[in-house]
Amino acid sequence: MKKLSDIGTIKEILSRHGFNFSKGLGQNFLINPSVCPKMAELSSAGEGVGVIEIGPGIGVLTQELCERADKVVAVEIDQRLIPVLEETLGDYDNIKVINEDVMKLDLNELIENEFKGMKVVVCANLPYYITSPVIMKLLEDKLPIESITVMVQKEAARRICAEVGSRESGAVTVAVNFYSKPEMLFSVSAGSFMPAPKVDSAVMKLNVYKEPLFELEDDKKFFTAVKAAFAQRRKTVLNSISSSLGLEKSAVNELLLDSGVNPQSRAEKLSMEDFAEISKRI
Repeated sequence: MKKLSDIGTIKEILSRHGFNFSKGLGQNFLINPSVCPKMAELSSAGEGVGVIEIGPGIGVLTQELCERADKVVAVEIDQRLIPVLEETLGDYDNIKVINEDVMKLDLNELIENEFKGMKVVVCANLPYYITSPVIMKLLEDKLPIESITVMVQKEAARRICAEVGSRESGAVTVAVNFYSKPEMLFSVSAGSFMPAPKVDSAVMKLNVYKEPLFELEDDKKFFTAVKAAFAQRRKTVLNSISSSLGLEKSAVNELLLDSGVNPQSRAEKLSMEDFAEISKRI
């Protein structure tokens, strides 16, 4: 098992394969040896568990997941890394690497084909630029998964893990909390990566609900209401929804009052129940 958090080892492998980092793909490889073992352990990877990893890079986290889980399926968009992963993961027979864009994959089909009889979790070091789209795909596809453990930009983790109705909350906070219970696990300094990003990261875990917090007639209307309310954070919820959805202020004012919401409130002050009531009336 190669020590993939060692800078010398990384440089030697990448040089041999003629690999250069892609800024467009947000590639930053972990060189802090303590991060991946801790992350893999907290992800609940273990006996009887299958893991989906997104963006394995050169396989430093993948190795730790393979050591713990029954099976790991790693989805890597960068074709140049496939021969690298064949080398670094060659000692494991419980790994499958798929050269695909996770945003285009049918993950329900993948789980059905690859993880029969197993509990399934997701574990990934996500590129900053695609954090929210990937997380929302994993949640909105309503996959049969237990949890999602991901490393993201620290500021994004703070927002996602913020309490709904608090100053730090945003549209993504409400969306994530609708499907799961998020928790912040630990921080990771910028110096833990090669090349080092300009900001620190954090690992968080989303414990996915088996059933939604409450039943909605129309999920899409709920998220439309949430996005519209947060579209212009500095404005009142009345002005933001009216402007975003092109509705008359008088109609939105009545809608909010009927929902038990003060039209002069700002979106971050609203609860999940408030958004549910608004969505029923849009």
